[in-house]
Amino acid sequence: MKRLLIGTAAATLLLGACAPGSNPDEPSGGGGGGGDKVTLTLNWVPYGEHAPFYYGVEQGFYADEGIDLEIKPGNGSATVIKQVAQNQTTFGWADTPPLLNGIASGMPVKSVGVFLQKGPASLEFLSEQNISEPEDLKGKTVGGTPGDAMYATFPAWLKANGMAESDVQVVNMDAANKIAQLAEGQVDAIMGFFHDQGPTIEARTGKKVDYLLYADSGLNMLGTGIVVNDETLSGKKDLVTRFVRATQKSWSEAIEDIPAAAKAMADLAENEPPEDVLVKQLGLAEPLLQLDTAGTPGVNTEEQWSGTIDLMTQYAELADAGEPSEYWDGSHAKAPGS
Repeated sequence: MKRLLIGTAAATLLLGACAPGSNPDEPSGGGGGGGDKVTLTLNWVPYGEHAPFYYGVEQGFYADEGIDLEIKPGNGSATVIKQVAQNQTTFGWADTPPLLNGIASGMPVKSVGVFLQKGPASLEFLSEQNISEPEDLKGKTVGGTPGDAMYATFPAWLKANGMAESDVQVVNMDAANKIAQLAEGQVDAIMGFFHDQGPTIEARTGKKVDYLLYADSGLNMLGTGIVVNDETLSGKKDLVTRFVRATQKSWSEAIEDIPAAAKAMADLAENEPPEDVLVKQLGLAEPLLQLDTAGTPGVNTEEQWSGTIDLMTQYAELADAGEPSEYWDGSHAKAPGS
């Protein structure tokens, strides 16, 4: 039913953006003509961070830019980046560290704007564990899912905090089981995005969750943003600009009315958390936009990118790193009036 709803919402909204007799499969200019059929693959199954995209569909922000958007669940940032590289999806929503690794390995992709400018990667644990600093994890078990962004950067986080990989026992586990295994005491902590899993764990267990944020303990790197194939970036610049502009508006409007954005997601998404959890998740994501310095969602600086590249070079063995322009095209995410 929700698939039908989101398809109907997008189609209905596009009617106002399509000129009579236009072909929706042909590229169009912003706000008129036909609708470009675009897919966005998320970094994970839907959670509160993704609410702005559903809100943008519901409110017609993508349709206003001549875009017929289909939102797909993902299975980790590294997998999403590969899908973008192989043109299996138009855009990806992915974390920056695995993006840098992907590009360094030869994948033809780039970021066109990181929105969560403070990374949400963290170690999460029940408050009863009394963990307050990285060294408290020594001798403990930490659950992680191979292939996701936190698992890939966990060794770098340990190194940044003067710890060896042997100081903790990493337990490989399926993403769907991590929360249950933490709640049952099978592991002491799990790797995850604090604003995603924290509220979910608390809702399921009734217990308070604490976390160590990578960004607050030695590894402050850019977080999730929009990834696009180099071919799309060079051949469909207008489409990229329109998609980024619609996404910026969706985020700007969503954080002004978080309950409405959560409701839109509850109406249109599938297999999403309960609506009250979505509200908490998006609320925790809002400070990560760093709007006090960025001003506008998705607008980055060379200094931010250089800082992330330097940390990846120092702690994550990113070889022959190069300049920010190898990883990021900032010409599409603009502040209003620029």
